[in-house]
Amino acid sequence: MHQVLFHIGEFSVRTYGLTVLLAIFLGLQTAITLARLTVKQYEAHLVPLAYSVVVGALIGARAWQVFFFEPAYYFAHPLEMVAIWQGGLAIQGGIVGGLVIGIWYCWRHQLPFWQVADLLAPSIILGQAIGRVACLLNGDAFGAPTGQGFGLVYPPGTMAYQSYGNQPLWPAEVWESQADMIIFAVLFAISRKRLPTGVLFLLYNLLYSVARFGLEFLRGDSPRYGLGWTAAQWTSAVVIMISVVLIFWKFIRDSRGNQDLPGGLQSL
Repeated sequence: MHQVLFHIGEFSVRTYGLTVLLAIFLGLQTAITLARLTVKQYEAHLVPLAYSVVVGALIGARAWQVFFFEPAYYFAHPLEMVAIWQGGLAIQGGIVGGLVIGIWYCWRHQLPFWQVADLLAPSIILGQAIGRVACLLNGDAFGAPTGQGFGLVYPPGTMAYQSYGNQPLWPAEVWESQADMIIFAVLFAISRKRLPTGVLFLLYNLLYSVARFGLEFLRGDSPRYGLGWTAAQWTSAVVIMISVVLIFWKFIRDSRGNQDLPGGLQSL
């Protein structure tokens, strides 16, 4: 685990920031490739849309981390609220922030939101999978102690080490990255199927939230609230319920012939 890759003079090139940039780049390239194969009319919007969504996602991710995960720390160190290069981006907050900006962009440019969301769904989860590698290299989003002779042992200087020393911890961020890659494969495999518009994006939200909810039981870096759940679990529970309701509604609407255009990337 190397938090700093190298230095350029006094400037430190941090692994976290570089890996997040890689996640954004690969996710965007995946979306562009899918657009070229399926819905070329949206390709010209992907780069400006990505710039807008990334800004919204970064703001949302940092706000989520500050207000829901570590409020006491950041209120005691207010200048560090903007130090995103040191880690501390909550993925669920990033999804919310990116979603808000994405809706605004589609409205501003008169694009069908659900169709664009379906196109981006595989790319988003791929970016999240790579982003969790950044968490591993930075030593954040770590698990609780395993209490056994196995687990990840983080080096001094990481937040995990500050919390638990050299105790072996559950590889929560590693397993989440792997779960995200599985979700990416599932979404990609069914993306050419005929689905009601928006269902692919909703399935992304549903599958990720289910995986995140379960893995949060292994996390050791998040405060717990009612029912012993973390903020991420409460968020996941809400997203799961909303996604299930909307998926059923879209399938029922489609079966009644009220769907204007079929979903799936083959017909966006």
